[in-house]
Amino acid sequence: MTSTAYSGRDFADLADAQIAQFFGDAEECSGQDDAPLIKAAPYSWPDPASIPRRQWLLGRWLLRGEVTAIFAPGGVGKSTLSTAIAISLASGRDLLNQPPKGQVGAWIYNLEDAPEELDRQIAATLLLHGVDREECDGRLFVNSGITMPLCTASEEEGGPTINEAAFVQLKTTILREGIGVVVIDPLVSSHRVTEASNEAIDAIAKRWKRLAHETGCAVILVHHTRKLMGREATAEDGRGAVALRDAARVVLVLNKVSASEAESLGLTDPKIYRSLVKVDMGKASRAPDETTTWLKLEGQSLGNGDDLEPPDFVGVATLFDKPDVFDGMTTWHLYRVQQRLEERDWRDSVQAKDWIGKLVAEVTGLDASKKSKDIGRIKAIVKEWKRTGALVVDHRTDDNGDTRPCIAIGKVVDPSECGSPHLESKGAEGAESAVA
Repeated sequence: MTSTAYSGRDFADLADAQIAQFFGDAEECSGQDDAPLIKAAPYSWPDPASIPRRQWLLGRWLLRGEVTAIFAPGGVGKSTLSTAIAISLASGRDLLNQPPKGQVGAWIYNLEDAPEELDRQIAATLLLHGVDREECDGRLFVNSGITMPLCTASEEEGGPTINEAAFVQLKTTILREGIGVVVIDPLVSSHRVTEASNEAIDAIAKRWKRLAHETGCAVILVHHTRKLMGREATAEDGRGAVALRDAARVVLVLNKVSASEAESLGLTDPKIYRSLVKVDMGKASRAPDETTTWLKLEGQSLGNGDDLEPPDFVGVATLFDKPDVFDGMTTWHLYRVQQRLEERDWRDSVQAKDWIGKLVAEVTGLDASKKSKDIGRIKAIVKEWKRTGALVVDHRTDDNGDTRPCIAIGKVVDPSECGSPHLESKGAEGAESAVA
């Protein structure tokens, strides 16, 4: 290829022949005689009203013709969530507060678990959600990588090589069976390339995206996160290359609820909060931001026990209503707390004999004893009132000359804005009691 240096000149000043000389002949640039020429396509100026709407398949999580990635640490519930998504679509039932657009074929291609384990996961999900065979018969497809391996790409000397034969078979199956969503779980088991290679992962992700576009289905690629050292996962934490995150149109990030977050919601029983999972939209480039979806991993018995062995219990993803610590309360309760703050000093420390939470309990009818189920809720109420400035911390000197952090009135509540109290004067249920 020949080239000429045009220092300090703009290409607009050059004749076509000079530009062609600079870049070389089009066929020479392509590297092969039969390669299609790259041409600029004039914009067609369609009527905006005539442009087809985006075909959302499941709420704002799945979009036809696009890739959705699910990121989560190990053991959080990626496969459990994927199973619920597939059954929701096959049955047309809204199981996760993400309404499906009718009944479509769903294909779970799990590359780690044996067929028997997949049967357990699916059967448990059907049982817990009360989905009958007739609701999704003929639309639910399941393969195990143990009995039917899948390799979509491999590493060669010249770089990653896509296994086009595998994608041709996938495309044929999707079109023949009318499949609307394909779940690949996990992505790392579907190829043999270096996971940290952006070049390789970008090629694989783009090939899955092309398959989605050609078939009009949604593709879910399940992926692990890197080691997080105790912090929450984000869309930036996918293990290896960032190319998968960049290629996906939607990234769902799963995290378990921490003990501190649970306490802020009034949840103190580990049996409850350890089974909770949050699903966040880590990336939604073609959908509006959504609030977090809360799930509970419920244990479902398969009823397959006998006199010698108990039945198998399998985790199933179900919706969880995030508790509202102010349920049943009005501004009147805050107004009464502020009024009574003028009577005496109330301490900020939960260890103090005159902790502010005890005043809150008196006003609301909650139980502030140490082993009470309401204690987490009371802490959350005090924390929120301090966050909004209704209560503030004021350091005061006690009778011994020591400085103690106490609670004072912040933004004063207008009595005209107070509603009527709704909590019973005694025995009010906390958020955790209601959950139980």
